Amino acid sequence: MFSPEREFRNWKISAFAGAQTFLFETIDSTHSKMKQQAIAGEISAGTLFVADSQDAGRGRHDRTWASPAGKNLYFNILLPLEGIPQNRFAQITQIAALTFAEVFKNLGADVTVKWPNDILAGKSKFCGILSEIIFIPNGCEAGEFFLNMGVGINVNSEPEDYKNLNRDVTTLKAITNKVINREKLLQALISSLERALGQFKAFGISPWVNAWRQMDKFLGSRGTVIVNNHCTDENRNSGEGSIKKSGQILDMNPDGSLLFKTDDGETLTVYSADLEI
Repeated sequence: MFSPEREFRNWKISAFAGAQTFLFETIDSTHSKMKQQAIAGEISAGTLFVADSQDAGRGRHDRTWASPAGKNLYFNILLPLEGIPQNRFAQITQIAALTFAEVFKNLGADVTVKWPNDILAGKSKFCGILSEIIFIPNGCEAGEFFLNMGVGINVNSEPEDYKNLNRDVTTLKAITNKVINREKLLQALISSLERALGQFKAFGISPWVNAWRQMDKFLGSRGTVIVNNHCTDENRNSGEGSIKKSGQILDMNPDGSLLFKTDDGETLTVYSADLEI
């Protein structure tokens, strides 16, 4: 995992179940391109898009995801959702975050997963996951659902790469004090995710809830839940378009939702929101 890596154009990454892998030296956004090609029926489930750099990488709520060339991982995978109830779709990104965190721990990184799917070292983020459900008509009575999962990981970049961002970020290189072979790391992540998705279909999210409780470092801590949040990098501190409630992080429920007690004494079950620590 720490050996020198070969040139990006020579990477060989196995996607899900024999699907194709596409490498892009530069692209606007792997997420946007995968959505376009999936809707057009040009790619199959399990397809993997990997970029060496992005011109318009985005995270949740359209926040900028800095994407310098030759340093990090930016990829999307089209996940099949056959056999998974719609009310469990959102749990897949939680499964992915916990699965990736275990891979990072095997590199010697001291990491935690902040609900619902941010991977941190301390309070600094280095891995983000953005997922979008895509419904593709199949010409028959119905169609199929897919999950377009985009992942950005700060691997070998430097602090100056993020000097214009208004938030705390770090990198795997800074955490481990080692330069990491991105090709080998990506293959480990994809292989682990494919196994985890199979386990999720069989057993649900319960095994990962226990893993989260063991890994999370914020249980019992104060936090702020932001719901209906439409913030961007520009207005994220103003609270515009959002409802914020501060209080105590209590637990993750068996279905993956967050149990949160507000300062006014209300206990909330939160299914979709940002959580600030």
